[in-house]
Amino acid sequence: MSDATSAPSTSLDGKVAVVTGSGRGLGLAYATALARSGASVVVNDVDADVAGQAVETITEAGGRAVAEVVPVGTAEAAERLVGRAVSEFGRLDVMVTNAGILRDRVLWKMTDDDFDAVVTTHLRGTFTCARAAAVRLREQGEGGSLVLVASPAGQRGNFGQTNYAAAKAGIAAMVRTWSMELARAGVTVNAVVPVAATAMTETIPAFAPYVDALRGGEPLPGFLRKGEGFGTPEDCAALVPFLASEAARDVTGQCIGIGGDKLALWSHPQEVSVAYADGGWSPRTIAETWHTSVGREPQAVGIPAPRLPKAPEGVIPA
Repeated sequence: MSDATSAPSTSLDGKVAVVTGSGRGLGLAYATALARSGASVVVNDVDADVAGQAVETITEAGGRAVAEVVPVGTAEAAERLVGRAVSEFGRLDVMVTNAGILRDRVLWKMTDDDFDAVVTTHLRGTFTCARAAAVRLREQGEGGSLVLVASPAGQRGNFGQTNYAAAKAGIAAMVRTWSMELARAGVTVNAVVPVAATAMTETIPAFAPYVDALRGGEPLPGFLRKGEGFGTPEDCAALVPFLASEAARDVTGQCIGIGGDKLALWSHPQEVSVAYADGGWSPRTIAETWHTSVGREPQAVGIPAPRLPKAPEGVIPA
């Protein structure tokens, strides 16, 4: 039988974390959870007032936090964030790359600016911040954690989100690559795949009435919290300090979903069906065998629509 008292600690006392895009929503929930676990936190946002309010929220609860106001994406911004952690708290242990924006449009209506803005913030911002953190963590020689924020859209695709889905899929690939590259330095690299009521999900029609009810003080119903794994930003927060702690020293290279009452491990892409032809394939032989061999069970795409219980018209199911 395992002894709970012998389990590795999840305390982050003495640790220092940077959380990008942490002025509100999921980012603020991550920063607050890290501070509650004992870490000192560099809060980041593009809005000075929002960042300041986040710092105040954390410090009033007994945590330690400072704000660094800068849009992520450039190497200079990443250096500022890491530099602020070191100058203010003396070190860096955890980098959480959460900052993001949306510019949703279908392919034929998406502009270059729509694409570039999202990829710059999500993908390049994750790259530059993780790189700056990796340099510092390797110099310190004491290990550390990179916690990247992914999305179901990056795992399955999502209508109207070419830019966002591509960036999030790239982040999942970065997790797998960097977990190998940083293993010798004792740095773990994982992705959080959150599902929560935020500005990015409240526009989904199926969720809208429940998000409105949540704002009014009503709890989310069980079928959403369990069946859909959909909850509040705070429901997603515990995974971040866990991944930054000694309890997760052997967890790396993983994409881990969390939301509502649900915790899940996402699979890595792999071959699901194979066929062979002596001497190789031609277009004709592929066509002749496709539907009876590798194409027999094509893979699904897109995020499944919520399975909402039926209810009388005008009644929200409990």
